Amino acid sequence: MAKSSRSFYSWLMTNRNTVSANEIQQFANNAFLDLTFPKQSFDFDEISKYLEENTTYLMSMTTFDQAWELYHTAST
Repeated sequence: MAKSSRSFYSWLMTNRNTVSANEIQQFANNAFLDLTFPKQSFDFDEISKYLEENTTYLMSMTTFDQAWELYHTAST
């Protein structure tokens, strides 16, 4: 994959929606409020580990996996 110039967090913020129509938008809304989210990271493993160990707002890691796939697709 060609390295994106946009971090995962930056991409995720384009999915924020205060109405929270879907799980990825809810994830984005919650990540926005998470002051310790790794905002500069481009690394799947780093973000995945952070979410697994430090958050309670993501109901399923499948949501992160789906968001990462969309991020990856948008970055290529």
